[in-house]
Amino acid sequence: TAPRPEAVLGLATGSSPLPVYDELARRVRDGELSLRSCRAFLLDEYVGLPAGHPESYRTVIEREFVVRTDIAPEAVHGPDGGAADVPGACAAYEEALREAGGVDVQLLGVGTDGHIAFNEPGSRTRIKVLAEQTRRDNARFFDGDLDQVPTHCLTQGVGTILDARHLVLLARGEGKAEAVRQLVEGPVSARWPVTALQL
Repeated sequence: TAPRPEAVLGLATGSSPLPVYDELARRVRDGELSLRSCRAFLLDEYVGLPAGHPESYRTVIEREFVVRTDIAPEAVHGPDGGAADVPGACAAYEEALREAGGVDVQLLGVGTDGHIAFNEPGSRTRIKVLAEQTRRDNARFFDGDLDQVPTHCLTQGVGTILDARHLVLLARGEGKAEAVRQLVEGPVSARWPVTALQL
């Protein structure tokens, strides 16, 4: 396919996408790529972290991707984890995705328990209680302090993710092996949300 300078990117957080962001930053720095006309949408966001918290997903994406490339900071959108009206914020985020024409390329990680974003098949952007395993897995980003990991997040749903024209699933390490096996060999199952990508 021909390059699309105005592509809409879907950005994931966690450790899996970091090498992708490193490579994109290198290509921009070396003049091989420009993201100047792109827009981007975050996959999810914690609820209740103050603006600018070092582990809010907006801050992580700014640190790992935005400041290292030529994408315009105002072209990067995420669900508002600090909104007073959370359902309204989720609806507004879905509308912004529609107005952008949808996501062209969505980066995804997969959790050790098979979650993609933070949800089950068919769902749309909404508030979600984080599973204890996910909170334990994410404590490494909060100096190992589980009490500092938020209990809720706003997340794109699997239905929203499946609307993207291209999906790129990143899975690194032995801890992700069972989730990948379920995706490739297992049936579509709510027990392993990643299997919805078979659809």
